[in-house]
Amino acid sequence: MEVREKIEKVKNNKALKLIGNILYTIVFILVLLVLIVAILQRASNNTLSLKGYRIFSVATGSMVPKYNVSDVLLSKEIDVKDIQVGDDVVYIGKEGSFKNRVVTHQVISKTEQDRKYKFITKGIANTEEDPEIDGDQILGKIQYKFKILSLIGKMISNVYIFYFMIFVPIAIIIVKQIIVVIKSGKNDEEDEDENEDEDENEDEDDNEDNENKEK
Repeated sequence: MEVREKIEKVKNNKALKLIGNILYTIVFILVLLVLIVAILQRASNNTLSLKGYRIFSVATGSMVPKYNVSDVLLSKEIDVKDIQVGDDVVYIGKEGSFKNRVVTHQVISKTEQDRKYKFITKGIANTEEDPEIDGDQILGKIQYKFKILSLIGKMISNVYIFYFMIFVPIAIIIVKQIIVVIKSGKNDEEDEDENEDEDENEDEDDNEDNENKEK
């Protein structure tokens, strides 16, 4: 009995409930952000930006170990003349297998001719360099990797973990709501029974009073 009472106390602890709700809300928001990033990335092909900033997820392992698949990165539009060899850039491919693809690779060569810049990039894990690109193909320079969003991105890329993180919490919430409804229904029934008992007791008292008066 003592163990059950302790468990009930823990379950009914308002502070723990509040902390649990806050943690769940934070995780839910982060998962939602990753999903929004993935949807926007596919829908706009990363052409959508906010004041020059773009958020997107890595689709291949060409930049391992620096960036892994499903890592969430932040890029910023900068003047191409400020891009240096060694910078990681995001660009839209125009040739071969890179055509119309968003690529995140490292700059290994930069040349200037008639005030126009050309770059050669390569994935860290790749053996071959990419086709030469113009400055106007570059969407931005990588500024930051979101570690928490990247971790969540990797987790939800696994189908089983995705269902566990999304549908299990939703199922728990639904079950909790059903339990609350059932409990409230039982409480209403108990209240009705108590009211009926009180009414019966009052009637019995009235009858007794009437009998005493008749005597």
